Amino acid sequence: MQVTTTTPLFAATLRPEHSLRMAGGWIALTLAGIVGTPFLLAIPAFLLPGLLAFGIAAGSLVVLGLRQARRKRTSQQVTLWPDQLEVATQLPGAEKQLQRFNPKQIRLRLERDQFERTTGVFLRLGTDETELGSFLSATDKGSFARAFGAALRQARRTG
Repeated sequence: MQVTTTTPLFAATLRPEHSLRMAGGWIALTLAGIVGTPFLLAIPAFLLPGLLAFGIAAGSLVVLGLRQARRKRTSQQVTLWPDQLEVATQLPGAEKQLQRFNPKQIRLRLERDQFERTTGVFLRLGTDETELGSFLSATDKGSFARAFGAALRQARRTG
C-alpha cells in the first residue's frame, strides 16, 4: 500500500461571521430591567406596556440566538489540489454536498460593488455557477478571493 503525502495547494474552511453577540443583548435587557423596574412599580399604568416590551425583547433575543445557532452549522470546505478542486458544502438540515472540479476547466468570477469591494465569488464551469462563501462578509470575501485566485493560477500552471 502506497501512502500519499501530498499537501493541497490551498485549503480553507469558510464559516459565517459571528458579529452579533448574544451576551450583549441579554446584559442590555437585564440592565434595562433593573433600571426600569422601579418606574414600572411606581407608575402602575406602565406595568402592562413595560412587561409587554420586555417580553418582546426577550422573545427577539431567543429568536436571534436560534438563528445564530443554525448559521453556525453552515460551512464550506474548499481544497485545491494540483489536479482537482473539491468544494464540500454543509448546510443546516441537509447532507454534506461534495463537488469536484478540474482546475483547468473552471473560471473564477468575482462580483464587485461600485467601490470595487468583492461581493460574490463564483466558480463557473460552462453555464453552471457555484458560489463560494455566500455567507462571508465583504472583507472576508475579498481576502478569500485573492488567496484562492493565486492558488488557482498556480494549479493551472502546475497541473
